[in-house]
Amino acid sequence: MIIETKTTLHETETHSLARRFARRLVPGDVVALYGELGAGKTQFVKGVCLGLGIEEIVASPSFILMNEYKRSENGVGLLSVFHFDFYRVNSLKEVFGLGIEDYFYGRGICLIEWPEIARSVLPNNRYEVFLKILENPSSREVKIEKLGEGLDEDSGH
Repeated sequence: MIIETKTTLHETETHSLARRFARRLVPGDVVALYGELGAGKTQFVKGVCLGLGIEEIVASPSFILMNEYKRSENGVGLLSVFHFDFYRVNSLKEVFGLGIEDYFYGRGICLIEWPEIARSVLPNNRYEVFLKILENPSSREVKIEKLGEGLDEDSGH
């Protein structure tokens, strides 16, 4: 189900859209981000993290494959966000080598750039975000979809 399609005119609007989207996310959610190089996947992740109250610097984990960001929730426990970048991953075996299923079915939120290589192992219940560069090089079309059965659009599940 398509949740939203929006044109953003610059990076700050992409951050703002992602911050609003973050309100839907709860531990256990997986978000797959699609788009060509420079389409704004990492910028969208930065906005999601801002929306989740992450204060750490968010950067693409292109060479290390995964960054973990944490935030305390009212001083009790932590919310973990796992930011994956599979751009340099060449096989599904490498994805499994990360212990990916532990992350997908754990208590954190997973944000995955370049998820194509892992598509066959992604949870059926997930969000997909498609970012497309428009004619104006600072503008993006952002389409957010929710996949899965029996999901309540308002609650995130």
